[in-house]
Amino acid sequence: MKPQEKERLRQRRHRRVRSRVAGTDDRPRLNVSRSINHIYAQVINDSTGQTLVSASTVEKAMRTTLKSGGNVEAASAIGALVAERALAAGLSKVVFDRGGYKYHGRVKALADSARQGGLDF
Repeated sequence: MKPQEKERLRQRRHRRVRSRVAGTDDRPRLNVSRSINHIYAQVINDSTGQTLVSASTVEKAMRTTLKSGGNVEAASAIGALVAERALAAGLSKVVFDRGGYKYHGRVKALADSARQGGLDF
């Protein structure tokens, strides 16, 4: 299967899930996005369209501490960081949005780390 086809199918899965999952004031959405070299996480309130908290391996502090941004270790670090920032912002309950990716590998590591960091989803 061509990479363009895989991406098209992922976007289709994501649209299908997003038709049912939305972040509210009470439970904002924890969105995960990944590329070959990096992983990104955002806590989004869809009713106002605002990103409340974000973390990624592109940040300068994370680039200096992590060897690579595209592995499970980096995803765990981002999960812990986004959980820490969300709790500091007064958010403890979120809805998890895996972005059409399989709940496996880096996505699962980020989710598990965020749960251990104190987020409830």
